[in-house]
Amino acid sequence: MQEATRLIAVRHGETAWNVDTRIQGQIDIGLNATGLWQAERAGQALADEDIGVIYASDLARAWQTAEAIARPHGLAVQPEPRLRERAFGHLEGMSFAEIESMLPEDAKRWRERDPEFEPVGGESLLTFRDRVTRVAAELAARHPGQLVALVAHGGVMDVLYRAATRQELQAPRTWQLGNAAINRMLWTPEGFSLVGWSDIAHLAADDTLDETTT
Repeated sequence: MQEATRLIAVRHGETAWNVDTRIQGQIDIGLNATGLWQAERAGQALADEDIGVIYASDLARAWQTAEAIARPHGLAVQPEPRLRERAFGHLEGMSFAEIESMLPEDAKRWRERDPEFEPVGGESLLTFRDRVTRVAAELAARHPGQLVALVAHGGVMDVLYRAATRQELQAPRTWQLGNAAINRMLWTPEGFSLVGWSDIAHLAADDTLDETTT
């Protein structure tokens, strides 16, 4: 029987677009000053963990966060584009208020978590879930018995939480997806299971923004 892989999943630190409630999707936005501080704090919090490998989305906000986590371990971050945020197509760059005002039907289907809603040029929740769960399982399977860090985005964290707790895509979200929060899971060939979620003790002096685009 294959030994379980331990997973630490971390959402990137804060960006200016998080503050502005603007949809980032796959637009390459870097961390703001608060986000850089959060990334360093996450790196310090995980410095004594026996992390064997770190995979990250290749978008700057996740990559910068992953580098801060990798630094104390002397590890090189492994790029994995399949860990990118959901592609929101024509909605990327818009604020929630702009979408509500200019594209009310899109806003309604998004708000209702319609699994088949696919923004023009973007991904449906179904496609996004399949992408994230497939790559996370693939990466975990490479490292049985090890501790693997995955650094990505709020939408990715949401998919992983749902996979670990067997919740449907349309289930209302009652869990936090904060910037630079530390989340823990196990993976075996039977699937994901939850160990701990939304540890932000290392960010006690800061208000971490919850992901609001999932």
